[in-house]
Amino acid sequence: MAVRPAVAGERAPHRPGPAPEAPLHGPVIDWFGTHARDLPWRRRSAGPWGVMVSEFMLQQTPVSRVLPVYEQWLARWPRPADLAAEPPGEAVRAWGRLGYPRRALRLHAAATAIAERHGGTVPDDHDALLALPGVGEYTAAAVASFAYGRRHAVLDTNVRRVLARAVTGVEYPPTATTAAERRLARALLPEDEPTAARWAAASMELGALVCTARKPECHRCPISASCAWRLAGSPAHDGPPRRGQTYAGTDRQVRGKLLAVLRAATEPVPQEALDAVWDEPVQRARALDGLVADGLVEPLADGLYRLPHG
Repeated sequence: MAVRPAVAGERAPHRPGPAPEAPLHGPVIDWFGTHARDLPWRRRSAGPWGVMVSEFMLQQTPVSRVLPVYEQWLARWPRPADLAAEPPGEAVRAWGRLGYPRRALRLHAAATAIAERHGGTVPDDHDALLALPGVGEYTAAAVASFAYGRRHAVLDTNVRRVLARAVTGVEYPPTATTAAERRLARALLPEDEPTAARWAAASMELGALVCTARKPECHRCPISASCAWRLAGSPAHDGPPRRGQTYAGTDRQVRGKLLAVLRAATEPVPQEALDAVWDEPVQRARALDGLVADGLVEPLADGLYRLPHG
């Protein structure tokens, strides 16, 4: 979403909790106007398709890893129809090492549906976005808000953490998004549509840059004085241990190695070339079977494999 002049928001509604009612929108939006990163998908030139591509790529992937792939992707496929015209395997190839490559297949499927159902234009209606393959509640809300300025609660990990601390008074939100979080996010939305869209982007940026998971920089936070978590003494997380994701030695790592061989190949790859990437045959076979089941790898005759051709 392009960075526009900040608009002071309204006061958040009162709700029971450890912190008094506090104005959130204005301070956070003002902070965003000064500190927002100049990211390519926030520029007006990105358009709705650029916003959608970024939302698919940024799921569980840091901005630093997304930036080079995003730029290459939009240079090659500046419109949904451009991507839809190529085999889905090319999307998997271009995805590179972003991880969770099923997102590439889902983005290709969404592009195909946009080309077929919407004349090649990313729809601006939340329900129409939600009906696209591979688009869930978060992505539909994010695209409608960031690309079209619509009023939707956009709940990614960063926003959930900001609301957990500033309003609910706990260090971390639940592992999975809850109905209570959705109700709170909707209740906090400014009534004015452009301000609501601005608030969505601003609260997300605050969580990404200041109200971070491990080392929140409360001295830089525009709402630290009214943050329920700080007013409660910054109590430690009271819940199940938060475990970091492991990668080394997992099926995910094996899948990544197998896909790397296939992405680099211009012709179908023989089984022996895939066998060489991992010593443990049972895990290797399980990872390859999973890639085939997910539609990321296409088995051919004579023990050959390739990226999917549609």
